[in-house]
Amino acid sequence: MAEAGARETLSTDVLIVGAGPSGLAAAIRIKQRHPEIAVTVVEKSAEIGGHILSGAVMDPVGLDALIPDWRLKGAPVGPDVTSDTYHYLTAKHDFALPHALMPPQLKTPNGVIVSLGQLVQWLGEQAAELGVDIFPMTAAVDVLSSEGGPVRGIITGDLGRDHDGNPKPGFAEGIALEAKYTLIAEGARGSLAKQLVLAHELEREPQKYGLGIKEVWEVPADRHQPGRVDHYLGFPLDNGTAGGGFVYHAEDRKLYVGLVTYLDYRDPTLSPFDEFQRFKTHKSVAPLLEGATRISYGARAVTAGGWQSVPTLAFPGGGLIGCAAGFMNAPRLKAIHNAILSGIGAGDAVTAAIGKGRQHDLIKDFGRHVMSTGIATELKGVRNVKPLWTRFGTFVGALAGGVELWSSAILGHSLLGTLHHQKPDFQGLKPKGVLPAREYAKPDGKLTFDRASSVYLANLAHDEDQPVHLRLADPAVPIRDNLPKYGEPAPLYCPAGVYEVAEENATPVFRIHAANCVHCKTCDIKDPAQNITWVPPEGGSGPNYSAM
Repeated sequence: MAEAGARETLSTDVLIVGAGPSGLAAAIRIKQRHPEIAVTVVEKSAEIGGHILSGAVMDPVGLDALIPDWRLKGAPVGPDVTSDTYHYLTAKHDFALPHALMPPQLKTPNGVIVSLGQLVQWLGEQAAELGVDIFPMTAAVDVLSSEGGPVRGIITGDLGRDHDGNPKPGFAEGIALEAKYTLIAEGARGSLAKQLVLAHELEREPQKYGLGIKEVWEVPADRHQPGRVDHYLGFPLDNGTAGGGFVYHAEDRKLYVGLVTYLDYRDPTLSPFDEFQRFKTHKSVAPLLEGATRISYGARAVTAGGWQSVPTLAFPGGGLIGCAAGFMNAPRLKAIHNAILSGIGAGDAVTAAIGKGRQHDLIKDFGRHVMSTGIATELKGVRNVKPLWTRFGTFVGALAGGVELWSSAILGHSLLGTLHHQKPDFQGLKPKGVLPAREYAKPDGKLTFDRASSVYLANLAHDEDQPVHLRLADPAVPIRDNLPKYGEPAPLYCPAGVYEVAEENATPVFRIHAANCVHCKTCDIKDPAQNITWVPPEGGSGPNYSAM
């Protein structure tokens, strides 16, 4: 947190960090309620939607509440969900679960398959029509605040520094953006949210995370069933590693294929990227991709802690919304609707406060406004499923979770009360040698691929002559501590080939290829020494996802 100093300072009424579904929903809601309030949204990607990645099957309740006539206005959604099947996979078999046995909490009436990137582009257009100022290529790198004081806005990143931090020709210093209230909508593991949770002691229980990896394939027409949705537990992940895969049949012969690996896994030799490659080889998935073309790749951390891990939402001068607060329903694998609903609740709270002439203070009913949109009821209802997976593994945990959900649906409350998350994800790794080391097959270049060819499809844009945005608190830790104890897992948990353990003069060295980064933030979460901190690079840097 920092003061503006000699920086140029601009002012607005409400400042929103992140042009995702929650941030844009908040901006739209404020303008719907009070058109005279000035709203500014900053977004680090080069284009709105450029850093957005999600499955995604959307529950439309959030969009219904924000823009009831969204279909008439031409919101870019894909086909309605026509079937939604849960499967349990073994290496050789596929056990489809009867739809009637699925707990009601896992079902999504009126669900639609969407490209979240395209949807937020459209939301950006709706916000701009209402008078919201949206600035892409603008990275928020620090909180504008005096020591111990309220949040008064943000500081944007400098443009035009070289690798060593020295100004290059054309250098432009970042500015201070001051606001009456600041909403943090950065998504999972946002750098400003991380600062604020620590500084204002907002954490209730450790947040839990997953790494979602997704590819978009164009498939032959005879393989395509628009609206078909399949979710998978089991293979390729072992019983001690929680997560699951998905295949969604979107519009225009597109197939969304992905795997979420929860980051509390224990094996330091596990590679979520390579597990995803294995997932595509299963007999229930591979035939869908025969003769198909892979056109996009991306990866992103998702929140999974649920109700127990939602922090205190308000801080003096603003609040947390969307996945920055952790509103993902992990068992249902749904977050978009809750992100939008949180933006609606936050917009109402901020509008009411400004209407009373307030600024820079703690909006005490901020959390009530957000959680009463339906988020609290939904997350409370599934709060024990992720802890059960963690305690008992995928097979027993999924069965126990099913019983828990059905009993809660019938009785109206959980027989287990509330199970708690015991530790953050980075504490889950076992030392190397405790578990059998994994080996992964070489990619075939047709169905399975390496990191380099995958990252190419993320359309990365990083100027290599800029400061490294993956910062080591102690550069000696990877080789001195992590390598002997864990085999240094960074090259494995990173889905983009950012980290490498190489040799120079017969001595191991740790290298960071920051230009490969897809901004998933897994390293910030999973590094067992908590030695890596992800910070935003220059505005406009990173992936430029197409229809992800």
